[in-house]
Amino acid sequence: MEVILREDVKALGKAGELVKVKPGFARNYLLPQGLAYEATDDNRKRIAAESKARDARRVAERGEAEAQASKLSGATVNIARKAGEEGRLFGSITAQDIADALTAQGHAVDRRRIELDQPIKALGTHTVQVRLHADVHAEVRVSVVPE
Repeated sequence: MEVILREDVKALGKAGELVKVKPGFARNYLLPQGLAYEATDDNRKRIAAESKARDARRVAERGEAEAQASKLSGATVNIARKAGEEGRLFGSITAQDIADALTAQGHAVDRRRIELDQPIKALGTHTVQVRLHADVHAEVRVSVVPE
């Protein structure tokens, strides 16, 4: 059965693509979840219109993300925590702590956008990536100082 994807589906395809799937998968999952349309002529026209609107929205979102990245690049966040003699923190600095510090400086950033492999557990300056858009990233310096 051929369907047109409305949204990106992992391991199947991107939005707007025409893909061939088994009828049960389409009938029981893709169509009820609103992830795809049957591949009819009317639906092909509908998907073309939706993809134009989606592309325009993505361009606008990317522009906003680039503007925010230019403001955010080079920003330094100072966070004070209790630390031991060797510079190890009692606890750690998480993405939520960084997001709160950025919000206090006037940069509204969601904690899920901060790419932190592991929590920061040492004093010093650390560089953290902030994913503002799929193609736009900004670097923020986090300076951890003792209380």
